[in-house]
Amino acid sequence: MKSGPHLYLASRSPRRAELLRALGVEFAVVDVEVDEMPTAGEAAATYVARLAGAKARAGRGALMTPSSVLAADTTVVIDDAILGKPRDELDAAGMLQRLSNRWHSVYTAVALESRVQSLRVVHTRVKFRTLTRAEIAAYWVSGEPADKAGAYGIQGLGGALVERIDGSYSNVVGLPLVETVELLNEHGVAHRLNL
Repeated sequence: MKSGPHLYLASRSPRRAELLRALGVEFAVVDVEVDEMPTAGEAAATYVARLAGAKARAGRGALMTPSSVLAADTTVVIDDAILGKPRDELDAAGMLQRLSNRWHSVYTAVALESRVQSLRVVHTRVKFRTLTRAEIAAYWVSGEPADKAGAYGIQGLGGALVERIDGSYSNVVGLPLVETVELLNEHGVAHRLNL
C-alpha cells in the first residue's frame, strides 16, 4: 500500500467506520460538533453538502497536525421534507408510516479536507414495502431506528423494510464508497485499491 497522509474520520458513526475499514484505510476518529438544523427552504443536497463540509473543516481545525479529514452527512427526504434522526418512538413511527409503500430519496455528502476541500453528493432512491403498525412498533423496540436519519438502517433489520433500491447501497448506509475512493485518490490517502 502506498504511504499517504494519516486520515481522520469526523464521525461517530460505526457504519462509516466499518465501510472505511473495508477499504483498508488507516484512520482515527476526531470528534466535532456542528449545528445540524436545516435552514428554511434548504434543498436536501445543499443541506448535506453544507454539513459534511462544515464537519470536515471543524475536524481539521481541531487537529494539531496537517492531516486529512473525511466527513459525511446523510439525510432521508420524502415530499421535499428532510427526515432527520427521530426524537422519540412517536416521531420514528410517524416517519416509518410516511415511508411505508412509497419511494423516498437518500442523500449523502462526503467531504475530504486537507490543504483544500473536495466534496461529492450522492442520491439514491429507496422503495419501502407496506409496513404494519405492529412491524413499526417491533422495529422501534429493536433499538435500530433511534439514531438514524429517516428512522431506519438498511444494513440491519431495516433492510427487511426495503422493497427496491435505485442507486448506491453504500450511500444509503451512510458512506458512498465509489465517491469516497475518488476523494481518497484525489488527496493521496492510501487504501486497498491503490496499492
